[in-house]
Amino acid sequence: MNSRKWVRLFLSTLLIGGIATAAVGMILNGKEFAHLFVRLEIVELLAVLFWHIGVGFIFSVISQAGFFAYLTIHRFGLGFFRSLWNSVQLVLIVFVLFDLVYFRYMVFADKGDSIIPYLLVALVILVVGLAVAYVKSVQTNKGAFVPALFFMVVVTVIEWFPVLRINDRDWLYLMLIPLLLCNAYQLLILHKLTGGAKQ
Repeated sequence: MNSRKWVRLFLSTLLIGGIATAAVGMILNGKEFAHLFVRLEIVELLAVLFWHIGVGFIFSVISQAGFFAYLTIHRFGLGFFRSLWNSVQLVLIVFVLFDLVYFRYMVFADKGDSIIPYLLVALVILVVGLAVAYVKSVQTNKGAFVPALFFMVVVTVIEWFPVLRINDRDWLYLMLIPLLLCNAYQLLILHKLTGGAKQ
């Protein structure tokens, strides 16, 4: 990984984060965007759009920081746990998903609220993680499945933690979707940049 490839990865991930956040923001605030568009308030419309793109850049930087932190932790884990590292990662995945459902439900749910919405969020993260991990393992090797799943689930949830604390629905989705996209992109492009894909 030379500096040119790192800059390419940084800028392309930044772009994905900005575009994804702007798109999600437009969907979540569709009425506001439609109102501005109908009234031809172009300056305000662009201001809101650029604000979302700027927030997306921040999400992208958080994603990239998490990615490079995980690469370091993964090397440390391989050295410390050796053949048990995959098992440790699987345990942590289960633990994080359980916490994501249980603690959010205990802290934020009102009396009588269903636990299903909390389960669905964790399930979506798991399904996306499984899909990305499968693609990664097909493109590289079977040994990449568990680390990829760990990154997509555990690291994404850690990166997502700032908005988990406030539990605002719009902010939850506004941050989660770009994080998943940025994390998936980095994971699936890395071996192509470093020449680690299957021949």
